[in-house]
Amino acid sequence: MDTLKLLRDYFPTAVYTGKCLVFISEDWRVELTEHKDSDFSKVASQPSIIRVRIFKRALNGEFVAGFYEDFQLPSLGELAEQIEKYVQMAIGSNLRENVE
Repeated sequence: MDTLKLLRDYFPTAVYTGKCLVFISEDWRVELTEHKDSDFSKVASQPSIIRVRIFKRALNGEFVAGFYEDFQLPSLGELAEQIEKYVQMAIGSNLRENVE
């Protein structure tokens, strides 16, 4: 199951690149990437880790990486809510409407 594809439905303004989900605006870039646990010796599989990276546009026009946070929640709804809340607090904009 590809968690990013499922999150794409939750965030209609996102663009799926095949590698990550991207939200972009004039001042911000937010990337969501999926990281799966490759330790197959574990009996119970853990949910994928979704890394949220925040970039801010610098004065020269380039996006500069600011910070990131990893999310690993079993419920897709809760995962999307927490990601949305995190980004909203970090950049002051709602991902579901528009990254401004």
